[in-house]
Amino acid sequence: MLIIPVKEGENIDRALKRYKRKFVKTTIKNQLQERKQFKKPSVVRRAQIQKAQYIQRLRDAEEV
Repeated sequence: MLIIPVKEGENIDRALKRYKRKFVKTTIKNQLQERKQFKKPSVVRRAQIQKAQYIQRLRDAEEV
C-alpha cells in the first residue's frame, strides 16, 4: 500500500501527482498486469531468451 503524506495547505492535485509518480516507480502496475492473465513458464522463458538475443544483436551491431 502506498502512503503519501499530505502537508498542511498542500494542493490535492500536487499530492495526487506525487502518488501517481510513486505508483509508477514501485512497479505495482506491472505486477497487476502480469497477474491478469496466466503465462506458462515456458512462454515467459522464451520471451526472456528472445529479448536477450535482440539486445545481443543490437550490441553486436554497435561494435561493427
